[in-house]
Amino acid sequence: MNYTVNGNNIFFIIIVTFISSLILVPIIKKVAIHINAMDIPNARKVHTTPMPRLGGLAIFLSFLLGYILFGQITVQMISILIGGFILIILGICDDINAIKARYKFIVQVIAALVVVFYGNIYLPSISAFGLNINFGLWGYPLAVLFIVAIINAINLIDGLDGLAAGTCSIFYLTVSIIAFFLERLNGLDVILCLIMLGSTLGFLIYNYPPASIFMGDTGSMFLGFMIAVIALLGYKAATVTSLIVPIIILFLPILDTIFAIIRRILKGENIGKPDKSHIHHQLLKLNKSTKKTVLMMYAFNFLCSSISIFYALGDNHLAIILYIVLIVITVILIFKTDILFEHKK
Repeated sequence: MNYTVNGNNIFFIIIVTFISSLILVPIIKKVAIHINAMDIPNARKVHTTPMPRLGGLAIFLSFLLGYILFGQITVQMISILIGGFILIILGICDDINAIKARYKFIVQVIAALVVVFYGNIYLPSISAFGLNINFGLWGYPLAVLFIVAIINAINLIDGLDGLAAGTCSIFYLTVSIIAFFLERLNGLDVILCLIMLGSTLGFLIYNYPPASIFMGDTGSMFLGFMIAVIALLGYKAATVTSLIVPIIILFLPILDTIFAIIRRILKGENIGKPDKSHIHHQLLKLNKSTKKTVLMMYAFNFLCSSISIFYALGDNHLAIILYIVLIVITVILIFKTDILFEHKK
C-alpha cells in the first residue's frame, strides 16, 4: 500500500511529531519521578546524580500521534504497533524495577515474532556487491534474529547523554534522504522514518548533554525495534537498494555489540555481563568530556551515513574511499583503546 508523502508534508510530519515529543517529555519526566522510575548512579554508569527515565514513552506517544495523523491501517502496521507496544510495556516495567536479561530477551523475541509472522516482514534474500543469497524459509528466523540484535545494539550504545537518540535520528534522516533522492517516498518504511525522526529529535532536546531525562530501556528497545523493522521494510519494498545500506548506517552500534561479545569471551565472562568498556566509554576516557565524546560518535555515524547515501545513489567509488577511511578509524580505535583487550599501561 502506498503512503502519500511529498516534499511539502515531509517537513509537516517531522514538525508535528517533534512538537508533540517536545511537549510530552516534561510531562513524562514528572511521571517518572512520581513512580520512582529513576536511574541511580553506580560504578558502571557515567552520570553522578539520579535521573528520571521513561523518556522513551514520550517518543512512543509521539509516534502514535504521527501514525494516527499520517499513517494507514494495514496488517503490517498493526503488527508493528503490537510489537512496539509489547516492548514499551517491558521497558516501563524494567525502568521501574530491573528485569533479568533472559526475561527481556524472551519478550523481545515475542515482539519480533509478531512482526515477522503476523506482519509478514521478513528477509527473503540479501544482495550486495553483485551477489544475491536467497534464504527461503530461513528468512523468517533470520529476520527475528536481526530485530532482536538491533534492539540490543541500540540498548548497548545508550550509555551517554544524547548518544542513542542522536544515532537513531541519523539513521532515520539518512534513510529519508536516500528515499527522497531515489523518489521512493510512498513506502511504509519512509513514513515511519519521518514520524520517528520528529519524535526522537523532540526527545533529544532534553537528552543532549547535559541531559535532564534518559530514554531508559523503554526508549532504547523501541528505537532499536523500529530501526530493524524499517530496515526490513525498506529492503523488501526496494526503497533502499540493499540491506547493506541500513547495516552500514548502523555500523557503530553493530561494531560495538560485536566488540563487547569478543571482549567478554576473551576475558572468560558471560557475554551478557554489563561493563564499562564500550566505544563511548573508551572515547570518554581519552577526552574526559561527555559532549565531545557524543559529538565524535555523531561524526562517526555521519561518516557511515555518507557511505550509505553514496552507495545507494550509485557513487560506489566515493563510497569505497569513505569506507576505507572508516576501516582505518576502526583499526586505530582498536589499538588505541581497551575496547577489545586491555593494553599494558
